Amino acid sequence: MKLGLRRSLVALTLCFAVPMLPSCTQAQSGEVNSNLDVAKLSIKTTQGDRNFQVEIARTFEEQQRGMMFRQSMASDRGMIFPLNPIREASFWMKNTLIPLDIIFVRKDGTIARIAPEAVPHSLEPVRSGEPVAAVLELAGGEAAKQGILEGDLVIWSDPKG
Repeated sequence: MKLGLRRSLVALTLCFAVPMLPSCTQAQSGEVNSNLDVAKLSIKTTQGDRNFQVEIARTFEEQQRGMMFRQSMASDRGMIFPLNPIREASFWMKNTLIPLDIIFVRKDGTIARIAPEAVPHSLEPVRSGEPVAAVLELAGGEAAKQGILEGDLVIWSDPKG
């Protein structure tokens, strides 16, 4: 067997043998997870609307994986974690390679808390401090850059209801 073909087979085997990791190309490139639905999300700030495209992590497995292994995130992208039932939320940064702003969203859509620049790989819990309906993750520092504050209104709709 030629060396190039053997390497390709080994790489392909690793992609299928490690189901807990995102797809190999995703883990290497930081690309959007094509398995997740994407929605438009807007945050109404005192300085105007801020618009994002967000992946929707609905299932336990999707929420557990979250932004793990991503090497980058564009400033207009993010991930939203709808919580049903509404509850206090706690997130960590295990296996997360980039800093994130973690934004806790109440049932009425207002921002309850912003945890800016959560530290990559940290196992320290980042807590909402009150029951929330969703958690939004943006690139680290993006909330401050875009003037997003606690109390601002997050508007989005899940295409699957």
